Amino acid sequence: MMYQRPKGTNDILPGESEKWQFIEETARLLFRDYQYREVRTPIFEHYEVISRSVGDTTDIVSKEMYDFYDKGDRHVTLRPEGTAPVVRAFVENKLYGPEYPKPFKAFYMGPMFRYERPQKGRLRQFHQIGVEAFGSSNPATDVESMAMALDFFKQLGIQEVRLVINSLGDKETRTAYRQALIDYLEPHFAELSEDSQRRLHENPLRVLDSKDKRDKQFVAEAPSILDYLSEASRTHFEAVKEMLTALAIPFEVDSNMVRGLDYYTHTIFEIMSDAPGMGAQATICAGGRYDHLVEELGGVETPAFGFAMGIERLLLTLESEGITLPALNDLDAYVVGLGEATNVESLKLLQAIRNFGFSADRDFMNRKAKAQFKSADKEGAKLVLTIGENELAEGVVNIKGMASREEKAFPLAEVYSRFDEIYDEMTTVMFDE
Repeated sequence: MMYQRPKGTNDILPGESEKWQFIEETARLLFRDYQYREVRTPIFEHYEVISRSVGDTTDIVSKEMYDFYDKGDRHVTLRPEGTAPVVRAFVENKLYGPEYPKPFKAFYMGPMFRYERPQKGRLRQFHQIGVEAFGSSNPATDVESMAMALDFFKQLGIQEVRLVINSLGDKETRTAYRQALIDYLEPHFAELSEDSQRRLHENPLRVLDSKDKRDKQFVAEAPSILDYLSEASRTHFEAVKEMLTALAIPFEVDSNMVRGLDYYTHTIFEIMSDAPGMGAQATICAGGRYDHLVEELGGVETPAFGFAMGIERLLLTLESEGITLPALNDLDAYVVGLGEATNVESLKLLQAIRNFGFSADRDFMNRKAKAQFKSADKEGAKLVLTIGENELAEGVVNIKGMASREEKAFPLAEVYSRFDEIYDEMTTVMFDE
């Protein structure tokens, strides 16, 4: 029987995996510039960490979690998102202590799991890159984070994006708005979807996030949360808008945007792709402020801001914009061995080149010379080293610079002692002419 990968998962194969590496490496380098450091959390978490953070009434917790009881009867779940585990790690490891910088800035990358209907850009195992900044309530942190996300897309060459923001205010705002929303939706109760009927009194803001067509007409006419912002929330949101303008970052405000997680307060944002063909998967980065989550998970009151982006959707965006990522698998040298007698020497040459810090390959299939040269060419080798039985007897190897087409014989002893100098000589000769 031939097994296939589980539904909603992907095998990331050579040719594709290099794109992932490039995206991840670009993120690491950029985040370092902004003083973010990597945190790696377990792939499974206590169920309560996610349900208390994300919210019991969200689709993630109520429908999509891969949760189960382990052999010790502990209720655990594969992580459906990255923020809650990082917050748990922040609290558990006392990363708010005096020995750590303020704000404490962390980033993560890795697989997440949600049981949902697989579709383009939405899988059951998907991969996220995310950042979290703990300890600052300054609206400048909100803006710096959004600027960093936009900077990341710019570095990848992605251009067709727009920033959409909203404010969910503080507890005072939410209390006032919650009642206004219930008052508005109750007369339409019978016409709402079953999910929205269930959520109306538990968590009416979730109705605004509904994807059901029955709900959308009512959501469109719903009162705006921006009309209910407390004085402190309004001041914070105005500062965010002022700073974005000061940095010449274009943005639009969408007062119906709520995000799919319960822990958000104040600023939330989405970066949308306007590239052709993105359709329903147009949100390529999203996040916001969550000032009570650390406290909720047993820590001291700590304001925080973060965002996450899906690597699968990033790849779709790159494809939609026709962007080709640079290849990371450069080959410095290819060793062509002719005849059984050269097998050992070819291997020694290969390892010697690698020991100098260069990438190298050779033929292991005992193919004829023509096929080996073809492989060297196809893999884009900068140098080709050829050793046959005659060269072996004479203690030399022929080296050809593929760009210059220049070929020269070198004693084997020299290759072993100064390959770095030979490499420079044979790859720069074309520029000396």
